[in-house]
Amino acid sequence: MEIIMAGVSHPAEITIALVHGAFVDGSGWEGVYKILKKDGCPVAIVQNPTISLADDVAATKRIVHAQTGPVILVGHSYAGAVITEAGNDPQVVGLVYIAAFAPDTGESVSTLLKDAQPGTPASSILPPQDGYLYQDKARFPASFGADMDEEKAVFMADSQVPWGEEALNGMISEPAWKSRPSWYLVATDDKMIPPPVQRFMSKRAGSTVVEVAGSHAIYISQPHAVAELIKKAVQGVKGSVI
Repeated sequence: MEIIMAGVSHPAEITIALVHGAFVDGSGWEGVYKILKKDGCPVAIVQNPTISLADDVAATKRIVHAQTGPVILVGHSYAGAVITEAGNDPQVVGLVYIAAFAPDTGESVSTLLKDAQPGTPASSILPPQDGYLYQDKARFPASFGADMDEEKAVFMADSQVPWGEEALNGMISEPAWKSRPSWYLVATDDKMIPPPVQRFMSKRAGSTVVEVAGSHAIYISQPHAVAELIKKAVQGVKGSVI
């Protein structure tokens, strides 16, 4: 079986590219990565600079283009915006959102979180400093990963990666979910992206949705649930091709 994209045929083997969100790096995907690799899935990890949306889209596309066949992009949190834009690449055949943003044309992460902006009481994200955002270290474990190992959550709070305002405010030109099949995992105990917002975005995108009780860091705390949805996405893409 072959998958045809933009007039080019590729082997049916699909690479899964895991894209991290804000304040963290690609190492958070280790649990999901190990499960997928054990099951024989080709996996790549994107390391985004999280300085601007344009830079992160470019970094993601570099990993896509390094693969020899079709790619499914998996994005957590802010990376949902990244894969929504980068997913328009002809080599991308599907999208998986893990407690992630799925903006429409002209939207950004900032516009989708207009009721919980950085620096407000509803947000654990501190006001910008020199164009970058950080989370309150004391509030990080409860806000980001309440169901994670506490020691690991504290380490992540202390090792967090600055998030550029240009990434937060980067607008989508054309959402790839309008032309690619998508899957969405709603984390029902999420304190960073309200579950109703996740449900709104996933419904609008026409995604295949699963709901799992877990924190925003569900990709770390429940890697099996996340990997299961990713594998369903791979099978869904393969099953849609004759």
